[in-house]
Amino acid sequence: MKIKFWGTRGSIPVSVTATNIREKLVAALSGAIGRQLTTDADINDYLNTLGFEVTGTFGGHSSCVQIDIGTEDHIICDMGSGARPLAQSLLTRFGPARPQTYHVFMSHLHWDHIMGFPFFTPVYIPGNRIIIHSCHAEVERAFRRQQDPISFPVEFDQLAARIEFEILQPGQVYAIAGMKVSAQKQHHSGDSYGWRFEHGGQAVVYSTDSEHPVDDIAGQAAIVEFFRGADAVIFDAMYSLAEAVSVKADWGHSSNIVGVELCQQAKVKRLLMFHHEPAYCDGKLTQLLAETRRFEEITREDHRVEVLTTWDGMELEL
Repeated sequence: MKIKFWGTRGSIPVSVTATNIREKLVAALSGAIGRQLTTDADINDYLNTLGFEVTGTFGGHSSCVQIDIGTEDHIICDMGSGARPLAQSLLTRFGPARPQTYHVFMSHLHWDHIMGFPFFTPVYIPGNRIIIHSCHAEVERAFRRQQDPISFPVEFDQLAARIEFEILQPGQVYAIAGMKVSAQKQHHSGDSYGWRFEHGGQAVVYSTDSEHPVDDIAGQAAIVEFFRGADAVIFDAMYSLAEAVSVKADWGHSSNIVGVELCQQAKVKRLLMFHHEPAYCDGKLTQLLAETRRFEEITREDHRVEVLTTWDGMELEL
């Protein structure tokens, strides 16, 4: 199984600002003082010594993740603004003439998770089939509403692709697109649902927009079982623990520390921190990654959880 991240921010898309770029340039140039950077090779060698927060960016698109199991059907989690670059990539690879089937699994219906749908080019191409899987009875209404004339110039009924909505039930296992798929209800305003995908002896869990109250023992136990033995858990680590338990308690999101604890209990191989706070710059996200890895190390017993921070464009092969 392969995972590619097209949007990893939470709540609202953001962009790198001029101030952010200047900070990166200052850090890079300061580190270059006294070095002999006379060739392209010298420059590249120097850049390789710098951190990702200087030479790259975690990106700013809202939630959209692609899962590839080697079949012709496309598997997508959520339709945040990252759906637009995903569409561009798919059209470059397959072209517009060959009909495609897209399976979209929705965590929930908040705007940051559906806003990319009107910009997902395959919906405008006849012959394409887009199946939107959700545990929300009002999923079709949500998708149609954002394309009402007052909000968008193209109405939903003008879309050329065949668009279907399939309502699934949490706790049941379905055979979809060559995978075993199941959903788990999560704690979030309006309800959200995590998705577990199994194929070829591997398992990926997509669990975003979920809070894990410390006093909800039964709820946490259910989540641990849902995560159990997964090769990768894409986890809503929007806040630091201090924020999650203070000013942002009951906001429907979780923290890096809770992600480690749940994945340790469930014997998960990789924790992929996701749904980043839009106010966090690349430096802050890098700092949180280091702190989370250190926490995992000092609390580890007999099982190591690899901790990664996701970024727009990141690819991971299990």
